[in-house]
Amino acid sequence: MTAPRSAAAPDEDLSRLAELHGVAPSYSPSPDRTVTASAAALTRALAALGVDASSPGAVRAALADRERELSERLLPPTVVCWSSSAPAALAALPAGTRLRIETEQGETRAAAEQLPPGVHRLTATAPDGRTARVHLVVAPPRLPTPPGRSYGLLVQLYSLLSRRSWGMGDLGDLAELAAWAGRALGAGFVQVNPLHAAVPGTPTDPSPYRPSSRRFPDPVHLRVEDIPEFAYVDGRERVRGLLERAARLRESVLEKGELIDRDAVWALKREALELVREVPLGPGRQAAYADFLAEQGEALEDHATWYALAEVHGPDWRGWPAGLRDPRSTETARARGELMDRVDFHCRLAWLTDAQLTAAQRAAREAGMPVGIVHDLAVGVHPEGADAWAQQRYFAAGMSAGAPPDAFNARGQDWGLPPWRPDRLAESGYAPFRMLLKALFRYAGALRIDHVMGLFRLWWVPERLPPTEGTYVRYDAEAMLAILVLEASRAGAVVIGEDLGTVEPGVRETLRERGVLGTSVLWFERDWEGDGRPLPPDRWRADCLATATTHDLPPTAARLTGDHVELRDRLGLLTRPVDEERAEAAADTGEWLTLLAQLGLLQGTSGGLGTSAEEAEVQAVHRYLLRTPARMIGIWLPDGVGDRRPQNLPGTWDQYPNWRLPVADAEGRPMTLEELAGSARLHALVEVVRAFGGRQA
Repeated sequence: MTAPRSAAAPDEDLSRLAELHGVAPSYSPSPDRTVTASAAALTRALAALGVDASSPGAVRAALADRERELSERLLPPTVVCWSSSAPAALAALPAGTRLRIETEQGETRAAAEQLPPGVHRLTATAPDGRTARVHLVVAPPRLPTPPGRSYGLLVQLYSLLSRRSWGMGDLGDLAELAAWAGRALGAGFVQVNPLHAAVPGTPTDPSPYRPSSRRFPDPVHLRVEDIPEFAYVDGRERVRGLLERAARLRESVLEKGELIDRDAVWALKREALELVREVPLGPGRQAAYADFLAEQGEALEDHATWYALAEVHGPDWRGWPAGLRDPRSTETARARGELMDRVDFHCRLAWLTDAQLTAAQRAAREAGMPVGIVHDLAVGVHPEGADAWAQQRYFAAGMSAGAPPDAFNARGQDWGLPPWRPDRLAESGYAPFRMLLKALFRYAGALRIDHVMGLFRLWWVPERLPPTEGTYVRYDAEAMLAILVLEASRAGAVVIGEDLGTVEPGVRETLRERGVLGTSVLWFERDWEGDGRPLPPDRWRADCLATATTHDLPPTAARLTGDHVELRDRLGLLTRPVDEERAEAAADTGEWLTLLAQLGLLQGTSGGLGTSAEEAEVQAVHRYLLRTPARMIGIWLPDGVGDRRPQNLPGTWDQYPNWRLPVADAEGRPMTLEELAGSARLHALVEVVRAFGGRQA
């Protein structure tokens, strides 16, 4: 069945031109349905790729140019060589083509055999004189399988306050949590939300999934007292005043029920960091800082320059004076020189944050964790932020990533994140992606990739059009995966792809082939191709991180009790009568509880020995996860203490305090890290998991 859009459908030439540039003229939301993209969507997507399709004549000219370019091209801009096999693109070269390779290590080779892993330069010269100079990515065929299986804790770092936090969880808390969980609980990892740098301003967007930069971390997460120079700040009264204000921020969240105020935390930390910067670095620290500056190079200079300019002109670079909108202009170079003191300040913050992130991973590994800290890579960046300014040639102007209409959202989704241009990525040998991964793997034992399907294709939504008027744009998934496998292998890191929701056929299989783990959430694991009932544990995939919930879903206790339906009803978010929603939620939960009972996992549901029926059901859910073959089992930390509030409620903005709630107990009372460590309920849940094997090296 075909369901065309109401907008004008593309003609044959426009569809052909779109396909040749990786823009999909149609897509299939289900095997029996095809949806045609509108001519407007294709025209706008092509324009964002630098292709004029504004008239029939322009389409014909662009189509002829593209067909001629592809017919004459010896090689694509980036060629992938999995180290176990020769690239098909090289085998298709004309007989007698000469190959010359300049390796990443500076060596020159005449052929492609036995090349070291890396991104090399390949020059191919055909007998007819045609020459191609391209990037050659040599990567291991797959990531190594994580040894054994392990369980770990999942938490939003800002929500984890200790008695030393300044109003929100910080990197000192992360190191403390990892050390405790590894040594006392036998956990193998701790997964956190994205810690990317945020767009400054008041109020700051609290979502960690709309960052200013994905390459550099946010200094709001710094534990100020752990910076060596803090001990030498002049004026102990000033220091005492800072610590007293920090205590008030902490108490407002933990004792007065106020929301986490990221802006207030950052204002206080920034004041402290300005004082810290006045303390001269010792020779060793100065040398370490100089090494960091040299290693990070132009990318760090651009990042810090953007923040320095934002202090003067505001955080939206698109409204800056014209000359400053270009990071390579003479005006920007002049402004950088004039603001060098502020540029250095923001460089220093990146260095300090990187050091504490590295220390947290070191603490995790020293505690015996085989993986350590699992960091989260957001799917994109804020259009006003540092990356969008510094790397603007790699972003599709006038476009936003999102999702097409589906059974859960008939209007589609617009995430407000500019997508990367696949053509520019390929021309650069995927340099922005490569540098991003290198930066994250400096301190990550594993990396979770949000919406990992975006390595294959993304739904592009033209500016000022609804998400229904978008279209899919394809990326070179083989090249993206080769870069990912290469950099993760070099770092010895695990990769987890968030592959929930509608996934294009073949994507999960390709990811598994390359050693990328998937994500399986209990409530979604049903026999969708059969009777639709809960999937028995032995039919789950092994190559995944299995959890009971995520930051975007109700905590387990809320789902078991139906509290999540009542919350959405109170906020006016239901699209059906509340009785229907309650009945459906109860039926869904009931099916799972029936299966848990059949498997003998519902132990202690009578509430004996101090365990409530609710606690026993939460424990049973996790016993079930341990029955699956999943290599990694994640415990949502708030589940361990009965917290019923989601950290994020999709579809809300100011109706619900997304990304601003501390971890709390079943009554909603905020709990400190120290209290969590002593929680009998959390320990009981962990013991359930450890009884099934716990951490295995």
